[in-house]
Amino acid sequence: MTENRPTAPEPDGYAAARLRLLGGRPPAGAALRTELAHLTDRWLAALLGPAQGVALVAVGGYGRGELSPRSDLDVLLLHDGTTGADGIAALADRLWYPVWDMGLALDHSVRTPAEARKAATGDLKVHLGLLDARHLAGDPGLTAALRTTAYEDWRAQAPARLPELRELCEERAGRQGELRFLLEPDLKEARGGLRDATALRAVAASWLADAPREGLEAARAHLLDARDALHLATGRATDRLTLQEQDQVATRLGLADADALLRGVYEAARTVTYAADVTWREVGRVLKSRSGRPRLRRILGGRGGRGGFVEPERIPLAEGVVEQDGEVVLARTARPERDPVLPLRAAAAAAQAGLPLSRHAVRRMAGAGPLPVPWPAEAREQLVTLLGAGEPTIAVWEALEAEGVVSRLLPEWEHVRCRPQRNPVHRWTVDRHLVETAVRASALARGVGRPDLLLVAALLHDMGKGHPGDHSRTGAVLAGDVAARLGFDAEDTAVLTTLVRHHLLLAETATRRDLDDPATVRAVTDAVARTSTLELLHALTEADARATGPAAWSDWRASLVADLVRRASAALAGEPVSDRTEPGPPTAEETRIAGEALRTGGPVVVLGPPADGPVADALELTVAVPDGPGLLPATAGVLALHRLTVRAAELRAAGGALLLHWRVAAEYGAPPEAARLRSDLVRALEGSLDVEGRLAEREAAYAGRRRGTVHAPPRVTVVPGGSRAATVLEVRAQDAPGLLHRIGRALEDAGVWVRSAHVSTLGANVVDAFYVTGPAGAPLGEDEAAVVARKTQESLGG
Repeated sequence: MTENRPTAPEPDGYAAARLRLLGGRPPAGAALRTELAHLTDRWLAALLGPAQGVALVAVGGYGRGELSPRSDLDVLLLHDGTTGADGIAALADRLWYPVWDMGLALDHSVRTPAEARKAATGDLKVHLGLLDARHLAGDPGLTAALRTTAYEDWRAQAPARLPELRELCEERAGRQGELRFLLEPDLKEARGGLRDATALRAVAASWLADAPREGLEAARAHLLDARDALHLATGRATDRLTLQEQDQVATRLGLADADALLRGVYEAARTVTYAADVTWREVGRVLKSRSGRPRLRRILGGRGGRGGFVEPERIPLAEGVVEQDGEVVLARTARPERDPVLPLRAAAAAAQAGLPLSRHAVRRMAGAGPLPVPWPAEAREQLVTLLGAGEPTIAVWEALEAEGVVSRLLPEWEHVRCRPQRNPVHRWTVDRHLVETAVRASALARGVGRPDLLLVAALLHDMGKGHPGDHSRTGAVLAGDVAARLGFDAEDTAVLTTLVRHHLLLAETATRRDLDDPATVRAVTDAVARTSTLELLHALTEADARATGPAAWSDWRASLVADLVRRASAALAGEPVSDRTEPGPPTAEETRIAGEALRTGGPVVVLGPPADGPVADALELTVAVPDGPGLLPATAGVLALHRLTVRAAELRAAGGALLLHWRVAAEYGAPPEAARLRSDLVRALEGSLDVEGRLAEREAAYAGRRRGTVHAPPRVTVVPGGSRAATVLEVRAQDAPGLLHRIGRALEDAGVWVRSAHVSTLGANVVDAFYVTGPAGAPLGEDEAAVVARKTQESLGG
């Protein structure tokens, strides 16, 4: 049966014009969207042709004239009901089929004005689309009446509609996340994206409140430009800026690289987010005041000062700072131009009270005079008070940033502002991470002798990021300059410099080095010479890790760092550091299971909680097996097959048997029984369990799920001076099933003895340290160590 399709004007002219516009080097920015919209307008108008009692209306983004290369065409066929159902159906077919034939996405509806009004009343999204209605063809009176009704209804229903719209925005933000912190953001749906910018237009149309206009339109245009470039680069209707497409999009926008692209997108999203925060707060204030007016009039009997106006209560918070209507504002007597400390005083008062800073107040304070150098004591104290206020610090700091106050107080801040962090372990941009670290540090301030130094170090510790070289070294120099400018004396400045320079020392050393090796403790005491500074560094380490993301801190890491700090504190207090070069004698339990392994000729497996006390999700696994080749890779392979994550490992000989101590955790679910582990280990050692084959199958499946991603190659290096008793090899690689098995196999093939292993997994990356010796138990020579490192790296694909 042949489909009866309507005859329509030739689409070839539109297709060719569209191809010419989008091919080659299309115009950039709003010019592209406007020209594409006008081109499409003319085509659709021609498709409609002469018609009575009908109007073709663009709505939504198309209605605003913001047609991106792969955007949907949002159109409404509006009719007055006089044409008849068959006639309208035929007219709709004449419009829709050519659009579909072009392969364009179409979001369409056919309604009378009454039906459109009813649909808008029942569906908030429909109503929002009608606010952007734009006439394309047909009877302009129908379109004009539709727009008038849509706006009248919107303003009349605003007290009910705006809370619904806010709830919709919050629900979407909870689902999509904050655009300015995502490595692969959705430019439309994430918080601070194009949907939020459209919502702000709708709020303004209600006449209840208006969004801050400065920079908002430019931010919205920047996000639209990025989406246009994304559509052109991919040839798809997508709003998600994935990692593999960021370089292409950056090139189309004329930017240096993907980081420059993300930073610009983050800046735009921050502007939209701040505008949304201010606007929704104002909406809430207006709706609250409206709901209270009738009751207030009844109470006052029509009286209330001049013209019945009730003066809002103003509660003093600090010199020149008051609370009014749930916000922190400036007192009438405040003079920012004569009081350079006022911005910090107001911010500290707002954070301590848990209240937002009024946008008007922040804008006034942006014109405050410069602080003298060094800062007066009050300014430094107010900064510390702001940083120590906990969670409320974040919103207050963001308000200061939005008006440029932070960069004026701390010029170094501009370099880290909105700077992306490519490591997936980090959930924040550099600037937000610094503020989050200060918030986490505020919860630890009671445990240190100098909370002011802890909080300032938290704010400064990653200031070196984005500069050439080691960010800790560069940051230490910057921290010294900032500390002196803030008015800290030479001794305190030296402490802050040390904290920034070594803010990674404890976490890296505790998780990657043998804590029983005296060289490990000396690495800490050589860098931090005072117990008071070590105390601060311990707190900063925890705050930094907690502010990084869930993968950066755990009970296990906390216990290792605390153990290292305890040992280093003892050394700094004058207690001798053990010069252990060999492990002590086996315990009675170790002797027992080693004897059982020798007697039975097979492995003995003991699985239980850690001997040094319970740690969340951690288990201690001890394996005793008659000494022989392949033990480390076989055991590591079996653990990988059972999805046990290895956190630390130690190997030692015990009377002809080999003892392997493992600290492990189940990736998910319950851990396997010890008997099951022993059974598979026996089969692996006998050769009946193909560990490598099974792991290869899992790796192939894992690789299939991450198709298209490219990772840096693995790197194996020798750590100079890492230990007196062994050679320390450090392996940095992308995490993968059975990685430790492959490393163990490579080291065994190289003919070295693995004395202990310290495994650290950070998101998708691992940093593992292996303490190895030659067959005689001595550290490797320099040349031999380099060869082993190179061969191990090659075996891992580096």
